[in-house]
Amino acid sequence: MIEVRPGGRRRIDRVLGPGYLSGLGELPLNVLRERRDEAAQEETDLSYLRRLLHARIDIVRAEQARRSSGGEASIVDQLATILADNALGPAAGSGRHQQLEPSRAGEHRRHAEALIGDTDLTDVGSLSDEKLASALDTYAREELSVSSFRREVQGVMDTLNAEIAKRYQQGSATVDELLENEGGRGE
Repeated sequence: MIEVRPGGRRRIDRVLGPGYLSGLGELPLNVLRERRDEAAQEETDLSYLRRLLHARIDIVRAEQARRSSGGEASIVDQLATILADNALGPAAGSGRHQQLEPSRAGEHRRHAEALIGDTDLTDVGSLSDEKLASALDTYAREELSVSSFRREVQGVMDTLNAEIAKRYQQGSATVDELLENEGGRGE
């Protein structure tokens, strides 16, 4: 399970830490943007982990459905369809357009794989019904946890974006300053 450790050094610990949103009105605009960007990267990583978990949930459910219907086709043969069904269905949750790439893709894959311990989900067909049910339960509980933290991070992003927007509305920040600062980065 993902957890936030107050005072921890990980990005999620900082973004969801108690002081991250304190004193926003006194922070320089560049610090607000840095914090918003840091929160956006964490949200991207949590979204990636969530997608990994959804894929594993879909595979386990498909194997359970195959068994209950007496199907003979291998899950491997159905894998593209299983994973595409979720991608083509209606969107659920509070999805946002992701402009960033996950920064910890390998770490998240290992996390998702470690949830089941020694159960090897590369061959779900060989697992007992009990192990499949346990795997589904484990993945579903982790997905709920990840989704909860993702919503919290999105709330942090919304708060930071609102403070930035307020500064533009009040005139204490201008687009000219933004363009000047962005232009200076590339040099």
